[in-house]
Amino acid sequence: MKSLVAKKVATGAIAALLTLEILFAPVGLAEIAPADITVNATLELEPAVPVESPVELVEVASSERQWTGVTLSREGRIFVNYPRWSDNVTFSVGEIGESGEVRPFPDRRWNNWNPSLAPEQHFICVQSVYVDRDNFLWIVDTANPKFQGAIANGIKLIKVDLSKNEVVRTIHFDDSVAPPASYLNDVRVDTKRNYAYLTDSELGALIVVNLTTGESRRLLDNSSTTEAENIALVIEGKKWRSPDGTIPQIHSDGLALDLTGDYLYFQALSGRSLYRIQTKWLRDESLSEAELEEKVEFLARTGAADGIEFAPDGYVYLSALEDNAIKRYSPDGKLEIVVQDDRLAWPDSFAIGPDNSIYVTTSQIHRGANPPEPYRIFKFKF
Repeated sequence: MKSLVAKKVATGAIAALLTLEILFAPVGLAEIAPADITVNATLELEPAVPVESPVELVEVASSERQWTGVTLSREGRIFVNYPRWSDNVTFSVGEIGESGEVRPFPDRRWNNWNPSLAPEQHFICVQSVYVDRDNFLWIVDTANPKFQGAIANGIKLIKVDLSKNEVVRTIHFDDSVAPPASYLNDVRVDTKRNYAYLTDSELGALIVVNLTTGESRRLLDNSSTTEAENIALVIEGKKWRSPDGTIPQIHSDGLALDLTGDYLYFQALSGRSLYRIQTKWLRDESLSEAELEEKVEFLARTGAADGIEFAPDGYVYLSALEDNAIKRYSPDGKLEIVVQDDRLAWPDSFAIGPDNSIYVTTSQIHRGANPPEPYRIFKFKF
Protein backbone atom coordinates (compact mmCIF):
# COMPACT_ATOMS: atom_id res chain seq x y z
CA MET A 1 0.00 0.00 0.00
CA LYS A 2 1.17 3.52 -0.60
CA SER A 3 0.27 6.85 0.91
CA LEU A 4 -1.57 9.05 -1.51
CA VAL A 5 -2.17 12.75 -1.74
CA ALA A 6 -4.28 12.81 -4.88
CA LYS A 7 -4.98 15.83 -7.02
CA LYS A 8 -8.40 17.30 -6.31
CA VAL A 9 -10.90 16.73 -9.07
CA ALA A 10 -14.17 17.25 -7.28
CA THR A 11 -16.14 20.34 -8.15
CA GLY A 12 -17.54 20.72 -4.65
CA ALA A 13 -20.66 19.64 -2.78
CA ILE A 14 -24.04 19.33 -4.39
CA ALA A 15 -26.39 22.21 -3.99
CA ALA A 16 -28.94 21.22 -1.39
CA LEU A 17 -32.00 21.79 -3.53
CA LEU A 18 -30.41 20.10 -6.50
CA THR A 19 -29.80 16.98 -4.45
CA LEU A 20 -33.47 16.83 -3.55
CA GLU A 21 -34.38 17.01 -7.23
CA ILE A 22 -31.96 14.22 -8.02
CA LEU A 23 -33.60 11.90 -5.54
CA PHE A 24 -37.19 12.61 -6.47
CA ALA A 25 -37.21 13.80 -10.06
CA PRO A 26 -40.00 12.12 -12.04
CA VAL A 27 -37.57 11.69 -14.94
CA GLY A 28 -35.42 9.39 -12.83
CA LEU A 29 -32.49 8.36 -15.03
CA ALA A 30 -33.71 9.96 -18.23
CA GLU A 31 -30.92 10.72 -20.66
CA ILE A 32 -30.39 14.45 -21.02
CA ALA A 33 -27.78 16.62 -22.70
CA PRO A 34 -24.30 16.20 -21.22
CA ALA A 35 -23.38 18.70 -18.54
CA ASP A 36 -20.21 20.76 -18.49
CA ILE A 37 -18.10 18.44 -16.42
CA THR A 38 -14.87 16.58 -16.97
CA VAL A 39 -15.70 12.95 -16.30
CA ASN A 40 -12.73 11.03 -14.98
CA ALA A 41 -13.05 7.87 -17.06
CA THR A 42 -9.38 7.17 -17.72
CA LEU A 43 -8.63 5.31 -14.50
CA GLU A 44 -9.44 1.64 -14.92
CA LEU A 45 -11.10 -0.44 -12.24
CA GLU A 46 -9.52 -3.44 -10.65
CA PRO A 47 -10.71 -6.60 -12.44
CA ALA A 48 -13.43 -8.34 -10.44
CA VAL A 49 -14.01 -12.07 -10.70
CA PRO A 50 -17.06 -14.01 -9.42
CA VAL A 51 -16.63 -15.91 -6.17
CA GLU A 52 -16.17 -19.64 -6.55
CA SER A 53 -19.31 -20.60 -4.60
CA PRO A 54 -22.65 -19.03 -5.61
CA VAL A 55 -24.34 -16.83 -3.01
CA GLU A 56 -28.10 -16.90 -2.52
CA LEU A 57 -29.95 -13.66 -1.79
CA VAL A 58 -32.76 -14.14 0.72
CA GLU A 59 -35.38 -11.42 1.08
CA VAL A 60 -35.85 -10.45 4.72
CA ALA A 61 -38.25 -7.52 4.54
CA SER A 62 -39.81 -5.00 2.17
CA SER A 63 -41.29 -1.53 2.47
CA GLU A 64 -43.29 0.93 0.41
CA ARG A 65 -41.36 3.73 2.11
CA GLN A 66 -37.73 4.47 1.35
CA TRP A 67 -35.18 3.28 3.86
CA THR A 68 -31.42 3.57 3.73
CA GLY A 69 -29.82 2.07 6.85
CA VAL A 70 -30.15 -1.30 8.54
CA THR A 71 -28.48 -2.82 11.59
CA LEU A 72 -28.93 -5.86 13.82
CA SER A 73 -28.54 -6.37 17.54
CA ARG A 74 -26.77 -9.26 19.21
CA GLU A 75 -30.17 -10.95 19.61
CA GLY A 76 -31.08 -10.51 15.94
CA ARG A 77 -33.39 -7.51 16.32
CA ILE A 78 -33.51 -5.56 13.04
CA PHE A 79 -33.54 -1.75 12.99
CA VAL A 80 -34.00 0.50 9.96
CA ASN A 81 -34.20 4.21 9.25
CA TYR A 82 -36.16 6.39 6.85
CA PRO A 83 -34.44 9.69 5.92
CA ARG A 84 -36.76 12.66 5.67
CA TRP A 85 -36.19 13.28 1.97
CA SER A 86 -39.89 13.85 1.34
CA ASP A 87 -43.10 14.47 3.24
CA ASN A 88 -43.85 10.74 3.17
CA VAL A 89 -41.96 9.97 6.38
CA THR A 90 -44.20 9.01 9.27
CA PHE A 91 -41.30 8.02 11.53
CA SER A 92 -37.52 8.00 11.25
CA VAL A 93 -36.26 4.90 13.07
CA GLY A 94 -38.07 1.61 13.31
CA GLU A 95 -37.74 -1.97 14.48
CA ILE A 96 -38.96 -4.74 12.19
CA GLY A 97 -41.18 -7.26 13.94
CA GLU A 98 -41.42 -10.98 13.28
CA SER A 99 -44.35 -10.55 10.90
CA GLY A 100 -42.59 -7.78 8.96
CA GLU A 101 -44.36 -4.82 10.49
CA VAL A 102 -42.20 -1.84 11.47
CA ARG A 103 -42.86 0.08 14.68
CA PRO A 104 -41.30 3.42 15.68
CA PHE A 105 -38.23 3.01 17.85
CA PRO A 106 -37.43 3.72 20.63
CA ASP A 107 -40.86 5.38 20.89
CA ARG A 108 -43.23 7.69 19.06
CA ARG A 109 -42.08 10.78 20.94
CA TRP A 110 -38.56 10.62 19.52
CA ASN A 111 -40.01 9.95 16.06
CA ASN A 112 -42.47 12.82 16.20
CA TRP A 113 -41.10 15.87 14.43
CA ASN A 114 -42.29 19.26 13.28
CA PRO A 115 -40.49 22.65 13.38
CA SER A 116 -42.21 23.67 16.62
CA LEU A 117 -40.55 20.84 18.59
CA ALA A 118 -37.16 20.93 20.30
CA PRO A 119 -34.65 19.63 17.72
CA GLU A 120 -32.41 18.23 20.45
CA GLN A 121 -35.06 15.72 21.56
CA HIS A 122 -36.55 14.48 18.30
CA PHE A 123 -35.36 12.73 15.16
CA ILE A 124 -35.38 15.15 12.24
CA CYS A 125 -33.70 13.41 9.30
CA VAL A 126 -32.00 10.13 10.20
CA GLN A 127 -29.54 8.76 7.67
CA SER A 128 -28.06 5.68 9.32
CA VAL A 129 -28.23 3.26 12.24
CA TYR A 130 -25.48 1.06 13.71
CA VAL A 131 -25.21 -1.42 16.58
CA ASP A 132 -21.77 -1.55 18.21
CA ARG A 133 -20.03 -4.55 19.78
CA ASP A 134 -21.45 -3.70 23.19
CA ASN A 135 -24.96 -3.97 21.71
CA PHE A 136 -25.80 -0.27 21.83
CA LEU A 137 -27.68 1.30 18.92
CA TRP A 138 -26.26 4.50 17.41
CA ILE A 139 -28.41 6.80 15.28
CA VAL A 140 -27.08 9.53 12.96
CA ASP A 141 -29.47 12.47 12.66
CA THR A 142 -28.37 14.82 9.89
CA ALA A 143 -31.15 17.25 10.90
CA ASN A 144 -31.19 18.23 7.22
CA PRO A 145 -34.71 17.42 5.97
CA LYS A 146 -35.15 17.49 2.19
CA PHE A 147 -31.54 18.73 1.94
CA GLN A 148 -32.75 22.25 2.69
CA GLY A 149 -30.13 22.93 5.36
CA ALA A 150 -29.65 21.60 8.84
CA ILE A 151 -32.01 22.64 11.62
CA ALA A 152 -30.11 24.61 14.29
CA ASN A 153 -29.09 22.42 17.25
CA GLY A 154 -30.45 19.37 15.47
CA ILE A 155 -27.37 17.56 14.12
CA LYS A 156 -26.63 14.77 16.55
CA LEU A 157 -25.44 11.26 17.27
CA ILE A 158 -27.77 9.32 19.57
CA LYS A 159 -26.93 6.26 21.68
CA VAL A 160 -29.70 3.84 22.67
CA ASP A 161 -29.49 1.16 25.35
CA LEU A 162 -31.19 -1.83 23.72
CA SER A 163 -31.63 -3.61 27.05
CA LYS A 164 -33.97 -0.80 28.10
CA ASN A 165 -34.96 0.65 24.68
CA GLU A 166 -34.00 4.08 25.97
CA VAL A 167 -31.86 6.92 24.69
CA VAL A 168 -28.91 7.19 27.07
CA ARG A 169 -26.73 9.77 25.35
CA THR A 170 -26.96 12.50 22.71
CA ILE A 171 -23.86 14.08 21.17
CA HIS A 172 -24.43 17.39 19.41
CA PHE A 173 -22.20 18.86 16.71
CA ASP A 174 -21.54 22.56 16.34
CA ASP A 175 -20.99 24.40 13.06
CA SER A 176 -17.22 23.91 13.16
CA VAL A 177 -17.70 20.14 12.98
CA ALA A 178 -20.96 19.87 11.04
CA PRO A 179 -21.77 23.10 9.15
CA PRO A 180 -25.42 23.80 8.27
CA ALA A 181 -24.85 22.58 4.71
CA SER A 182 -23.35 19.28 5.87
CA TYR A 183 -25.01 15.89 5.68
CA LEU A 184 -23.59 13.39 8.14
CA ASN A 185 -23.99 9.98 6.59
CA ASP A 186 -22.58 6.85 8.19
CA VAL A 187 -21.04 5.91 11.54
CA ARG A 188 -18.81 3.26 13.07
CA VAL A 189 -17.96 2.96 16.76
CA ASP A 190 -14.78 1.57 18.31
CA THR A 191 -15.92 0.38 21.73
CA LYS A 192 -12.40 -0.58 22.79
CA ARG A 193 -10.96 2.91 22.38
CA ASN A 194 -14.29 4.71 22.84
CA TYR A 195 -14.27 6.65 19.56
CA ALA A 196 -16.86 7.15 16.83
CA TYR A 197 -16.15 7.90 13.16
CA LEU A 198 -18.61 9.50 10.74
CA THR A 199 -18.66 10.71 7.13
CA ASP A 200 -20.04 13.96 5.70
CA SER A 201 -21.31 13.18 2.20
CA GLU A 202 -22.48 16.68 1.32
CA LEU A 203 -19.25 18.61 1.96
CA GLY A 204 -16.71 15.79 2.18
CA ALA A 205 -14.93 15.04 5.48
CA LEU A 206 -14.50 12.57 8.31
CA ILE A 207 -15.81 13.38 11.78
CA VAL A 208 -13.98 11.88 14.77
CA VAL A 209 -15.72 11.81 18.15
CA ASN A 210 -13.92 11.14 21.41
CA LEU A 211 -16.74 9.41 23.29
CA THR A 212 -14.92 9.78 26.59
CA THR A 213 -14.77 13.56 26.45
CA GLY A 214 -17.59 14.19 23.98
CA GLU A 215 -15.29 16.36 21.85
CA SER A 216 -15.46 16.11 18.05
CA ARG A 217 -13.11 17.10 15.23
CA ARG A 218 -13.66 17.55 11.50
CA LEU A 219 -10.79 15.99 9.51
CA LEU A 220 -9.69 15.62 5.87
CA ASP A 221 -12.09 18.46 5.11
CA ASN A 222 -10.07 19.66 2.12
CA SER A 223 -8.74 16.31 1.02
CA SER A 224 -9.37 14.76 -2.37
CA THR A 225 -9.67 11.42 -0.58
CA THR A 226 -13.02 12.45 0.91
CA GLU A 227 -14.27 14.28 -2.18
CA ALA A 228 -16.12 13.04 -5.25
CA GLU A 229 -14.07 12.19 -8.33
CA ASN A 230 -16.06 13.99 -11.04
CA ILE A 231 -17.45 10.78 -12.45
CA ALA A 232 -20.82 10.07 -14.02
CA LEU A 233 -22.32 6.93 -12.51
CA VAL A 234 -23.99 4.58 -14.98
CA ILE A 235 -26.74 2.61 -13.26
CA GLU A 236 -29.01 0.13 -15.04
CA GLY A 237 -27.60 1.30 -18.38
CA LYS A 238 -28.16 5.04 -17.94
CA LYS A 239 -26.12 7.93 -16.63
CA TRP A 240 -27.35 9.21 -13.29
CA ARG A 241 -28.12 12.90 -13.78
CA SER A 242 -30.14 15.61 -12.14
CA PRO A 243 -33.09 17.13 -14.02
CA ASP A 244 -30.99 20.08 -15.19
CA GLY A 245 -28.43 17.70 -16.71
CA THR A 246 -25.66 18.13 -14.17
CA ILE A 247 -23.93 15.12 -12.73
CA PRO A 248 -24.41 14.48 -9.00
CA GLN A 249 -21.22 14.53 -6.97
CA ILE A 250 -21.66 12.83 -3.58
CA HIS A 251 -18.61 12.92 -1.32
CA SER A 252 -17.39 10.62 1.50
CA ASP A 253 -20.22 8.25 2.22
CA GLY A 254 -19.64 4.64 3.27
CA LEU A 255 -17.09 3.68 5.90
CA ALA A 256 -16.03 0.51 7.68
CA LEU A 257 -13.95 -0.27 10.74
CA ASP A 258 -11.82 -3.40 10.69
CA LEU A 259 -12.20 -6.03 13.41
CA THR A 260 -9.30 -4.66 15.46
CA GLY A 261 -10.36 -1.02 15.16
CA ASP A 262 -6.93 -0.23 13.75
CA TYR A 263 -8.06 0.77 10.25
CA LEU A 264 -10.95 2.84 8.94
CA TYR A 265 -11.98 2.28 5.30
CA PHE A 266 -13.92 4.96 3.41
CA GLN A 267 -15.02 6.01 -0.04
CA ALA A 268 -16.90 8.78 -1.85
CA LEU A 269 -20.16 7.65 -3.42
CA SER A 270 -19.38 9.54 -6.64
CA GLY A 271 -16.00 7.88 -6.78
CA ARG A 272 -14.48 4.52 -7.49
CA SER A 273 -11.46 4.66 -5.17
CA LEU A 274 -11.28 2.82 -1.87
CA TYR A 275 -9.10 4.33 0.88
CA ARG A 276 -8.10 3.46 4.40
CA ILE A 277 -6.25 5.11 7.26
CA GLN A 278 -4.93 3.86 10.56
CA THR A 279 -7.26 5.13 13.24
CA LYS A 280 -4.35 6.09 15.49
CA TRP A 281 -3.66 8.95 13.08
CA LEU A 282 -7.28 10.12 13.26
CA ARG A 283 -6.96 10.25 17.04
CA ASP A 284 -3.62 12.08 16.92
CA GLU A 285 -4.47 15.75 17.47
CA SER A 286 -0.88 16.85 16.88
CA LEU A 287 -1.02 16.16 13.13
CA SER A 288 -1.70 18.94 10.65
CA GLU A 289 -4.24 18.39 7.89
CA ALA A 290 -1.41 17.91 5.37
CA GLU A 291 0.34 15.41 7.63
CA LEU A 292 -2.89 13.53 8.17
CA GLU A 293 -3.61 13.33 4.44
CA GLU A 294 -0.19 11.78 3.95
CA LYS A 295 -1.32 8.92 6.19
CA VAL A 296 -4.24 7.99 3.92
CA GLU A 297 -3.64 4.85 1.87
CA PHE A 298 -5.10 4.31 -1.58
CA LEU A 299 -6.14 0.67 -1.90
CA ALA A 300 -7.79 0.10 -5.27
CA ARG A 301 -10.24 1.31 -7.89
CA THR A 302 -13.10 -0.92 -6.80
CA GLY A 303 -16.09 0.88 -8.36
CA ALA A 304 -18.76 3.23 -7.05
CA ALA A 305 -20.18 2.17 -3.68
CA ASP A 306 -22.71 3.59 -1.26
CA GLY A 307 -22.26 1.26 1.71
CA ILE A 308 -19.13 -0.61 2.72
CA GLU A 309 -18.60 -3.06 5.57
CA PHE A 310 -15.73 -5.00 7.10
CA ALA A 311 -16.96 -8.54 7.72
CA PRO A 312 -15.70 -11.24 10.09
CA ASP A 313 -14.14 -13.11 7.14
CA GLY A 314 -11.61 -10.27 6.76
CA TYR A 315 -13.06 -8.92 3.51
CA VAL A 316 -14.35 -5.41 2.84
CA TYR A 317 -17.81 -5.68 1.24
CA LEU A 318 -18.91 -2.94 -1.15
CA SER A 319 -22.33 -2.13 -2.61
CA ALA A 320 -21.61 -1.98 -6.35
CA LEU A 321 -24.18 0.59 -7.50
CA GLU A 322 -23.32 0.44 -11.19
CA ASP A 323 -23.50 -3.35 -11.34
CA ASN A 324 -26.55 -4.19 -9.19
CA ALA A 325 -24.09 -6.26 -7.23
CA ILE A 326 -22.11 -6.81 -4.07
CA LYS A 327 -18.33 -6.92 -4.34
CA ARG A 328 -15.67 -7.72 -1.78
CA TYR A 329 -12.05 -6.67 -1.45
CA SER A 330 -9.71 -9.28 0.03
CA PRO A 331 -6.77 -8.75 2.40
CA ASP A 332 -4.40 -9.56 -0.48
CA GLY A 333 -5.99 -7.00 -2.81
CA LYS A 334 -8.24 -9.26 -4.86
CA LEU A 335 -11.63 -7.93 -5.96
CA GLU A 336 -14.51 -10.38 -6.28
CA ILE A 337 -18.18 -10.23 -7.26
CA VAL A 338 -20.12 -11.91 -4.45
CA VAL A 339 -23.57 -11.67 -6.03
CA GLN A 340 -25.09 -9.80 -8.98
CA ASP A 341 -28.86 -9.55 -9.17
CA ASP A 342 -31.34 -7.11 -10.73
CA ARG A 343 -33.13 -6.98 -7.37
CA LEU A 344 -30.13 -5.16 -5.91
CA ALA A 345 -31.48 -1.80 -7.07
CA TRP A 346 -29.08 0.67 -5.47
CA PRO A 347 -27.69 -1.57 -2.71
CA ASP A 348 -27.26 0.93 0.08
CA SER A 349 -26.21 -0.08 3.60
CA PHE A 350 -24.79 -3.25 5.15
CA ALA A 351 -25.14 -4.92 8.52
CA ILE A 352 -23.72 -8.09 10.02
CA GLY A 353 -26.18 -10.44 11.71
CA PRO A 354 -25.49 -12.51 14.83
CA ASP A 355 -24.95 -15.60 12.64
CA ASN A 356 -22.51 -13.61 10.46
CA SER A 357 -25.01 -13.26 7.61
CA ILE A 358 -24.64 -9.98 5.73
CA TYR A 359 -27.75 -7.81 5.36
CA VAL A 360 -28.16 -5.11 2.72
CA THR A 361 -30.88 -2.57 1.95
CA THR A 362 -32.00 -1.40 -1.48
CA SER A 363 -32.94 2.28 -1.61
CA GLN A 364 -33.58 2.71 -5.38
CA ILE A 365 -32.37 6.31 -5.25
CA HIS A 366 -31.76 6.38 -9.01
CA ARG A 367 -35.38 5.42 -9.76
CA GLY A 368 -36.97 8.57 -8.37
CA ALA A 369 -39.94 9.01 -6.06
CA ASN A 370 -42.11 6.18 -7.38
CA PRO A 371 -39.97 3.13 -8.08
CA PRO A 372 -41.62 0.12 -9.74
CA GLU A 373 -41.03 -2.22 -6.81
CA PRO A 374 -40.75 -2.07 -3.01
CA TYR A 375 -37.61 -1.19 -1.09
CA ARG A 376 -36.08 -4.38 0.24
CA ILE A 377 -33.65 -5.92 2.70
CA PHE A 378 -31.75 -9.00 1.62
CA LYS A 379 -29.31 -11.22 3.41
CA PHE A 380 -26.68 -13.69 2.28
CA LYS A 381 -24.18 -15.92 4.03
CA PHE A 382 -20.52 -15.75 3.09
